[in-house]
Amino acid sequence: MRSTPAFWSLALLLLGLLSTAAMAHLDWRQQQQRAESLQHSLANAAQSRMQDSLKGGAMVLRSMQTVFLSSAKMDQHEFAQYQQNLRPQELARGYVLTGYARRQPDPAHPAQVAYRYQFVAPLEGNQVLLGFDITRQPENLRALQVARDRDLPTASAPFPLLQFKGQPASALGITLRLPVYSPGAMPVTVTERRARELGALAVSMRLGPMITQALQGRVLDYMHVHIRDLDAPAGQDLVFASAPPVADIPQQVRHLDFGGRRWEMRLWPRTGIVEWGQLRAILGGGTTISILLALLLWSQMTTRRRAVDLGRRMSVRFGESEARFRTLNELLPALVLLTNGDGSRITYANQTARQLLGTVVGAPLCSLFADSLACERAMAMAASGSGWRSQEAMLAPAAGAAFWINASLAQVEVEGLPHLLMVATDTSAQRAMTERLHYQATHDELTGLRNRREFERLLREALAGYGCTAPVAPFALLYFDLDQFKLINDLSGHAAGDQLLVQLVRAMRAELGHTEFLARLGGDEFGVLAFGVDLARAEALAERIRRCIEGHIFHWQERTYTVSASIGLVMVEGEGSTLKDLLAWADSACYQAKENGRNRVCTYREDAASTQRIGEMEWANRLRGALEHGQLLLDYQQLVALDPTAGDAVHVELLLRMRDHTGRVVMPGAFLSAGERYGLMPAVDRWVIHTALANFQQIHPCGAQLHSCSINLSGASLEDDGLADFILDTISTFGVPAQRLCFEITETVAVRDLQRVARVIERLRAAGCRIALDDFGAGMSSFGYLKNLPVDAIKIDGSFVRDLEREPVSRIIIDAVTRIGHERRLQVVAEWVDEQGVLEVLRELGVDYAQGFLLHRPERVLFQREKAGVRVD
Repeated sequence: MRSTPAFWSLALLLLGLLSTAAMAHLDWRQQQQRAESLQHSLANAAQSRMQDSLKGGAMVLRSMQTVFLSSAKMDQHEFAQYQQNLRPQELARGYVLTGYARRQPDPAHPAQVAYRYQFVAPLEGNQVLLGFDITRQPENLRALQVARDRDLPTASAPFPLLQFKGQPASALGITLRLPVYSPGAMPVTVTERRARELGALAVSMRLGPMITQALQGRVLDYMHVHIRDLDAPAGQDLVFASAPPVADIPQQVRHLDFGGRRWEMRLWPRTGIVEWGQLRAILGGGTTISILLALLLWSQMTTRRRAVDLGRRMSVRFGESEARFRTLNELLPALVLLTNGDGSRITYANQTARQLLGTVVGAPLCSLFADSLACERAMAMAASGSGWRSQEAMLAPAAGAAFWINASLAQVEVEGLPHLLMVATDTSAQRAMTERLHYQATHDELTGLRNRREFERLLREALAGYGCTAPVAPFALLYFDLDQFKLINDLSGHAAGDQLLVQLVRAMRAELGHTEFLARLGGDEFGVLAFGVDLARAEALAERIRRCIEGHIFHWQERTYTVSASIGLVMVEGEGSTLKDLLAWADSACYQAKENGRNRVCTYREDAASTQRIGEMEWANRLRGALEHGQLLLDYQQLVALDPTAGDAVHVELLLRMRDHTGRVVMPGAFLSAGERYGLMPAVDRWVIHTALANFQQIHPCGAQLHSCSINLSGASLEDDGLADFILDTISTFGVPAQRLCFEITETVAVRDLQRVARVIERLRAAGCRIALDDFGAGMSSFGYLKNLPVDAIKIDGSFVRDLEREPVSRIIIDAVTRIGHERRLQVVAEWVDEQGVLEVLRELGVDYAQGFLLHRPERVLFQREKAGVRVD
């Protein structure tokens, strides 16, 4: 019996230790699996980050190459400005400089060529490179020659950077090269590239900072990294090594191919990647618990006295004390300071406080504050008992940089004496993020200009000034957009358009003073606020901006572009105008400049024409909203054959309608002129074409048996070089037979650009589409255009048809049109047939088809009806 307590206690201890060992083994296996997955993920992330850093350097080179293609003139200041605008430090990690080396004969060896650096940015710290000949570094020269012949960014082998001579730990770097060609179209052959070579662009990056910045964080925290250049000679191939490779540890191997170089990256875990602390906690905790349980069983099986003694010792061991309180404060991530009662001496600073402030024990509390008066007010509030809680303040310690905190200060009692306790958190990062978000919310990301929201805020503040008693000087509002900017995006892509906008903004800023604010309102739209100017000075400013834009020549790859601007000007000289009024007037003046021929300045003046334009602007906004929210409608009207032997084939013409916000259907006469004036018709026409072809079998009740469907094309659409491609691609996408489509072009539109229209017609007819010349006879030389336009049908202008019974001249004109049309083997269609007598005369004259309310009133297409068989008005 005496051995029973010991036996059962040892048995319980053994069982607990076995359970602890099993749990530790299971946790170790799980950690190994997690570690292997983490290593694979970190290796992939390292490869991707390194590739992104190199690509960022190539993007800087390509952007600068475009600048040289745009202009042969360049100096050090302008070169540095372009680099500052590109922000290369954000694109290329480890970025050192961007340089331009000019190709020229070598004075010492006339038969050889030298590449000497002419421009370097940033210049500070890199002056030693000015005049340096690249041919003195064979690695750079080989990279340059390959880049010249291929017009691709090429990387050099790692080599010591000249400007870091004497710093072996950080001197090793690489250079990315890209050639610079003479202004003009981008050369496409090796011979042409060599002939037009002016020099070479280079981006230098320090390997150490580039790699550590790219891999900083979890990659370098958990993994060792060893990188070598596979194309470099043995012994010179080391690029980066956080530690020497270990042969018996499994390694993750990744390869980087960039700029003609091949890098091998090996990664293996650091010793701390497995969380041994958790294993120790399991083992230690399990062992402790097992021992405690065994002891508990022992104590329960012995005397009560031993239990009482054990409880007393445990109470003493785990009781609260000042030492444990200080340990807790040491571990807090917040800054904790304790001072004497008047704050004249700091008596305690926890670990976080020491890291942020240095050695401060013994110093007055107010010596840490940037504003000592704020500190004194805080101590006064704390001493009064009200406390100083969650207040923002700036600390400026002698041992480091100033930073912002959110702090609380209160009076406490320690060992019977009053003290001041301050607890604070570092809020510098949050404040910086807030300022950054505010900048992003008020500025355009691409150009760095104020955005529309900020521009309207400035304009609203300027208007509010007229409500004050103090006199306010007049100011001017300029609103303008770029003419034919969409053409650049369509032909060369949005990257070219973005680069053009960046260059134009830089040029326009040079024309503006300190009281003139330039903003990007969206797309290619800009606004300027000029304060303290009269009408003459405002018009002179607008003209300077117009000439600046007109004179800029933009080169992109094989193309060269010039753009212009239509500028609307509004003078504000007193109160009474609202923000909405000013923007509407400026928009109206801008479009008046476009109507007057573009590339000009137009000043807003309140007259009947301006009032009409503002009304049209309202309709244009409604039409734009209808496009965005699916409020456009399509009706069809049938064309009836007048020859009884023509058969029962169904022919329809699609007619556009719009539903407004009240649900009312608006006829096209109300909004089409506004759509044409404000350039919305190409989008409307494309919507009609895409919608009709996507639902071709649900236009008419006859379904797939519909013989032909006519669609009207506006003049603005015919001026779009991509119209024919869009129509043919849509036909191919939805599989609609081209022979069932007829596109109607008004005579007045056709004569605006006869050659362009003829090219579009020929492409559509070659695919099988039919073309009709609408409103025929409304022009002065209608018959003459039939010789030059390859059409299939003519539609007689409705004004002649409507007066056919009352006007003998109308009968003669329709008879002549019909005879000429048939002579040219064209079908003749009469519109606006509303009376039976008119229909009989048309049959008598031999007209092929008629269209009008007498024969068929327009109906909603099937796929837009709310319920099958019910027409929606």
